[in-house]
Order: sequence, then structure tokens, then C-alpha cells
Amino acid sequence: MNRLLLTALALTLAAPAHADTLVDNVNGITLDKDGKLVRFTGLLIDSQGKVKELLDRKDKRPERPDFKEDGKGRTLIPGLIDAHGHVMGLGFQLMLLDLSDTSSLAEAQAAIRKYAADNPEMPWIIGRGWNQEKWGLGRFPTAADLDVAVPNRPVWLERVDGHAGWANTAAMTAAKVTAASKSPEGGRIEMAGGKPSGVFVDAAMSLIDGAKPKPLARDLDRALYLAQQKLLAQGVTAIADMGTSILDWQAFRRAGDKKQLAVRILSYGGDIDNMAIIAGSEPTPWLYDDRLRMVGVKLYLDGALGSRGAWLKTPYSDAPGQKGLPLLTPAQLRNKMVRASMDKFQVAIHAIGDAANAEALDAITDLTADLATNVPGERRWRIEHAQVIDPADIARFAQLRVIASMQPVHQTSDRLMAEARLGPDRLKGAYAWRSLQTAGVRLAFGSDVPVESANPFAGLAAAISRTDAAGQPFGGWRPEEAVSREAALDGFTRTAAYAGFAEDRIGTLMPGMRADFLIVDADPMLASPDEIRRMTPLETWVGGYRYYKKEASGGGR
Repeated sequence: MNRLLLTALALTLAAPAHADTLVDNVNGITLDKDGKLVRFTGLLIDSQGKVKELLDRKDKRPERPDFKEDGKGRTLIPGLIDAHGHVMGLGFQLMLLDLSDTSSLAEAQAAIRKYAADNPEMPWIIGRGWNQEKWGLGRFPTAADLDVAVPNRPVWLERVDGHAGWANTAAMTAAKVTAASKSPEGGRIEMAGGKPSGVFVDAAMSLIDGAKPKPLARDLDRALYLAQQKLLAQGVTAIADMGTSILDWQAFRRAGDKKQLAVRILSYGGDIDNMAIIAGSEPTPWLYDDRLRMVGVKLYLDGALGSRGAWLKTPYSDAPGQKGLPLLTPAQLRNKMVRASMDKFQVAIHAIGDAANAEALDAITDLTADLATNVPGERRWRIEHAQVIDPADIARFAQLRVIASMQPVHQTSDRLMAEARLGPDRLKGAYAWRSLQTAGVRLAFGSDVPVESANPFAGLAAAISRTDAAGQPFGGWRPEEAVSREAALDGFTRTAAYAGFAEDRIGTLMPGMRADFLIVDADPMLASPDEIRRMTPLETWVGGYRYYKKEASGGGR
């Protein structure tokens, strides 16, 4: 997509609906409300942008539909839903310095130096995406490593997982960080020679974040614009935004008011303060023709494996003195969960390490019975990532009906790092999709964009093969944890919708549901994992309107 299509996006959103639209001559695939695979050859869409009827070859077509699209025998699948992402993070990744493709410290330094030279007006150089594991550095980078590239302006770069930041000396000076600075609770300042080395983990990132320039409204609007472009081009028609701030929400609302909100956003407030200031005393209604709703709150219980912030029951294999960082005390976690639940907000808990997952399950156990008595309603507790689980805790997910919101591409990206961090004894419960599914747990799949690419086809391929983009390792990493094609599709459609209380309107293409779908050039139920990984949407439709067409320069029907 380019700027022409982006301009057309606004015009398309304002266009009046047609009476009936027929998309015919397709190899149609969807799941029904029970997860059973349904095939069809024609799709009839009503004036509200909802599926009116699925047609088989023998079914009679309407004689004069208001609009007819010939699918030319290509495959039509439901729009894919990212059950865990960061919309504005993606947008800013597209606007600012992105180091995610760098493969060495030297390559990163060259990219930083070039970006600074190309943007002399920027008071700070801000970006993200570095990964010392991918670089093979064997250590965290330092402020001195950054000073070599940019000595005279503050530089602040988030790690690829968003759980650590890398600052140069100028940034630490601007933030007034010194050898006397203390790590806040739930954070860690990496030290060297008795002074901060330049890396700040989890809550300690706030020491630098507070000093950097704040984005303006126009910056946020531009970031959302770019994020929508990217998501539509990758086939993502809806996304759960995990950690929405009030500034993010205002950008979403500005786009909706201007009829420029195409991707459906299921919003989870960034902790209780954002949840309350955005939505007030209860989840918001659906806004902008089911394009936006705040449904719940995102709580952080630990950090990430890459920065050794994930909270483990026993120390890291490659750092014997460290177990990671619990970011909330047991009382804080339970108080926040009760506060949200009393006002009927859904709770999504970030838990990566086995200790964090066990603590999240303990808290859910403690609160379930009491809330059922005093606060009626369906909870649908979510645990985000659920990456490393003590096998003894897997059955508890099912017993408590906790949704496991997982990201298949994390397994392929993290494989070697996870082996080093965890050692062989803890791998059995790592990225354990099939074990959770077999236990009766519902799996909602996503990407954690911008930590990973939002490309859902890479996630589908990883889910069924446990191999990366190079097809490695041969036969898959712990292949017994791969899931079926139907389960993978379900995780990116039906259950991803269910995980956000949206199963009554998106996630399948059964009659009455929103007509969100993709046209692709292969059948994901038959294609090889490598073929699925290479798939890209030829067209992306949301609410019965085509918003993206590959290599096209215009929007509209």
C-alpha cells in the first residue's frame, strides 16, 4: 500500500453501503460457531456489512446484486485477528528508528549513526528493536557502545521485547541518572564499574522515559495511520491492543470520528489508571460500526525472557543468581483484578515465566469463587504469553477456564535463547500449545507486534510446524506441541474473537457476522507450512468493503 491508497482509505470509510454484495466463485473457508470447518463458493453481504448467506455451488445466486465480485477461484478466508499486539507501537516502529533487522552490534551502530545524520532536527534519537541475543553479543550493550555512534544527542532505544531500554551517556545525563540512582520496584539498572551501564530493565525504563520528548497528537495520528496500512496489507482485520493509554485512545477516537478507522481494535487499558480514565465505570459500547471497544485491562506481572525479567521458579540456567522480576506483589495483583472485575472489565495478565504463570493462576483461584458470589458475570480471565509453564500448572488453566493468549512466532524467534535461559528441564512446559489444547484450554493466537511482525501467516505456519522461516529445526522444535491447521486458524479467528468478548460479531463468516475476510492465493488447509509462511493477502475486506488490494493504488469496492 502507498500514500494514494492511504488517502483513499478515508474516502472508502465514508462511502455509503450497497444493498447487497455478492462475492462469488471462491474457495471459501470458515469455521462455524463450534469450530467446525465449513466450505462455500459464494458469499452474500447485506447492507450492514454483515454476512447474509454462504452459498454452495448448487445454491441459486441473486439475479441482480448491487455489486458482484468474481473471486476467480481464489481462496477466501475470515479476516485474521491478532489476539495480542500494540497498535501504536507498530506505528511508531514504522516512523522511528527500527533495529529489528540488525544482526550485529556494528550493524546497529551504523544504522543509528545513519539515522541520526538523516534526522538532524530531532532532539532525541528514539527507536526500538535491538536484540543482543540475535547479535551474538554475549552481554547487554552499553552506553559506551551508543556513544561511539551518537555522542552529542540523547539516544533511547527499547529492546525488541519492550522490556529493556538502552541509553547513551547524553540520555542518562538528560534524565539525571547517576551512580546514586536507585532501581524502582520491579526494575533493574544494569551496572558496570559502580555506575549505570546504559541498560534499564522493566520498571527502571521509566527513569529515561520520563525525560524523553512526548509525542504530539499529530505524531500519534500518523502512527495509527501507518499501523493500519501495515495491518491491512498483512491480513489483520482486528487486533487486541494490549496496554492502551489515554493518548492512544484519543488517537483511535480521532480516527473513528474522521471515518478513518478501518481495523477493528479491541482495547485493553494499560493498567487500572488508563482503564478508568478511558472507559469510566464499565467497558465501553462498540463504537464506529464495531471498530472500537475498550473491553478490559492489561496487567504486567513479570518481564521477558530476553532481558531475564521473566519471573522463574528457579534461577536462570545462564544467570544462576537471577530469577527475574515480579512486577506486582500478590496483594497488588489481586487488588487490581478485583477493581477491574467489579466494573465488569476483563483482566488480561502478562505472565511469561513459570513463577508468574503460577502466581496468576493462584490469584484467579483466590478470586473466582468470591467474585462469582459478589460480582455476577463471565470473567474470561486471560493470561498473555503463557510462555513458560510448570507442566503441573497446565491442568489449572483448564480448570479455571483461563484463555491462553499466545504468540506462535515467539517460539521460533526464542528457541535458542529459551534453551539457554531455561535449560532442558523447563522446556517441557515452554510454548506448550498442544499440551494446553489437549487439557481443554482455549488458545488465542497473536503476534505481540512490534516485538514480532504482525504477519499472521508466519504465526499460522509456526503453529502447525514449530519451524522458523528457514524451516529450522528440521521436523520442528518439540514437534509434539504443534497444533492442527484447524486449531491454528481457530486461534487467529474464532477464539481470538472469543478472547475479547467479540464472538457475536467477528471471527467467523457465518450468517449475521461482520463480513471481514481475505482473498489469498492458496488454501491454508492444504498448503505446506513454507507456502503458508510466504502467503500475503491479495485483498483485505472489512465490513463488506475492500480496503486493500495488492499492488493497487486505490481503495473502495
